[in-house]
Amino acid sequence: MRQLPLADPGTPDLRSPTRYLWWLARQQLSTLGGGLIFGITWMLAQALTPAAIGQGVNALVSYTDATGRVRRDHTEVPPEVLHHVHDQLWLWSGAVVALAVIMAASGVIRHRFAVSNWLVAAFRTAQLLGEHLCAAPVPITATIPTGDVVNTMASDAMRIGGAYDVIARFVGSIVAYLVVAIIMFQSSVILGLIVAIGVPVLVGVVSPLIKPMQVRQLAVREQAGKLTAVGADTVAGLRILRGIGGEAVFLDRYRSRSQAVRAAGVAAATPQALLDTAQIALPAVFILIVTFVGAHLTLTHQLSAGALVAFYGYAVFLVTPIRTATEFVERITRAQVGAGKVIRVLEIALPTPPAEPAESPPVGADLADVVTGLVVGGGECIGLVGTDPDATMAVAERLGGFAAPAGTFGEVSLTALATEEIRRRIVVSETEPRLFSGPLRTELSEDATDERLREALEVAAATEVIEGLPDGLDEIVEERGRGFSGGQRQRLTLARALLKGDEVLILIEPTSAVDAHTEAAIAAKLRAARLGRTTVVVTSSPLLLDHCDRVAYFIGDDLVATGTHRSLLSTEPRYAGTVLRGEG
Repeated sequence: MRQLPLADPGTPDLRSPTRYLWWLARQQLSTLGGGLIFGITWMLAQALTPAAIGQGVNALVSYTDATGRVRRDHTEVPPEVLHHVHDQLWLWSGAVVALAVIMAASGVIRHRFAVSNWLVAAFRTAQLLGEHLCAAPVPITATIPTGDVVNTMASDAMRIGGAYDVIARFVGSIVAYLVVAIIMFQSSVILGLIVAIGVPVLVGVVSPLIKPMQVRQLAVREQAGKLTAVGADTVAGLRILRGIGGEAVFLDRYRSRSQAVRAAGVAAATPQALLDTAQIALPAVFILIVTFVGAHLTLTHQLSAGALVAFYGYAVFLVTPIRTATEFVERITRAQVGAGKVIRVLEIALPTPPAEPAESPPVGADLADVVTGLVVGGGECIGLVGTDPDATMAVAERLGGFAAPAGTFGEVSLTALATEEIRRRIVVSETEPRLFSGPLRTELSEDATDERLREALEVAAATEVIEGLPDGLDEIVEERGRGFSGGQRQRLTLARALLKGDEVLILIEPTSAVDAHTEAAIAAKLRAARLGRTTVVVTSSPLLLDHCDRVAYFIGDDLVATGTHRSLLSTEPRYAGTVLRGEG
């Protein structure tokens, strides 16, 4: 039994989709080899069955009279001939049974290897994507749309795995085709040439359909990613949309994207339909040709009756290699498209881990932003506010080690510290509150005591949220916290951040979704709860800024002033305009 997730998924080759697929194959050579052995055995058993049946027919035909009817008067046949015919019939009947047993056993084992190859390749890819998404310094969705990321994880990984499912059958088909061609050449050069030339021609006729199918499938893939992104955005903001009456606008957007996906799907269906038709029609024509030529050769006594039966069986059997070949090309095409999408995600640069992590900064060390020159003193509560919210948020992300160039912690660059230490000592709470399904107690903290939970909830003004739940802290949270309002989710995530961020806590717009009364309650308690520990608050709320030890004011990317909230109001008119928005 193979354990998933894998202990080490490996380092993929990202130079091209083909190299990535080849790298995946090398990671599971043992199971691929097992699949090839039993795949070849399975296909050969099918290929040799018509030959055994043909030999049996020839033995029976030798036991007929001039009219072709089976002799019933055994006295007309010498005993030694009769015994030989019986022996031949038993021999070839036994051969057919043996081939059937081998076919059944090898088919079962081949299928097990095929499923294993498929699932391991798919899950290895999914694990690589998952670990990369978790290790990325900034959200992947800042570079790639959310829908594309979701589809890459959900669909492309499985399409890549599908290519390894068909490999054993494809190689087995090639070997069986060569064996059948050799047998047919020995019986009839004409039929051998028809098979040797006809099968590659059929595959060649199908091949031109692959490229347009690949291009159009890629278009469908991109449109589906955009549709998923619109759906995710709509679901995430459904409560707000209902509040402002915006459902119709997003419904039109979703309908428009759906129609784009439908149109792309219809366009992709044309080469797909042609391919499916070719897989059925062309082998049927091939069977007709082989059967017609074989019957003619039999009537002219150039081919025995048993050989004709065998040749018909070969023609029917060769439908399987042809279909397998076209299926292999189709699966590889899809896998190439999927591998390209996977590479697009995995190529997003990750921070280079230091060869030897630097000495840990002392507790209470200063944080500094190397871009703006801002220094956050150890144990200080500082507010960050600016004319460009994105620029101010970027400062916080650099201080938290989520954006380049990373800040310094106690004069040590964050890039020189182990990621585990940074995440343990510096906690960044994003502006968008995210809750996952499960018990609320463990969602907030897995090890906090009831007293610590209560204190954090009081600071975050979230006590009333817990009191309104039937099961309190044992309430099961719905996916993404859909059962809570935006303000409730924000307060719960603030409580979670307070429980996690013991040493350095960076809060990005922690009260943007709550009312003024709740914001005032949070502002009054937050500073006291974080006394002696470093706290950075990105906000433009005067209520929060008034409780900070110091405020840093930015215009664009430039740090222009620092001081208390009240001093900046009196000395920096631009600051007053930013935080008061013209309200006196």
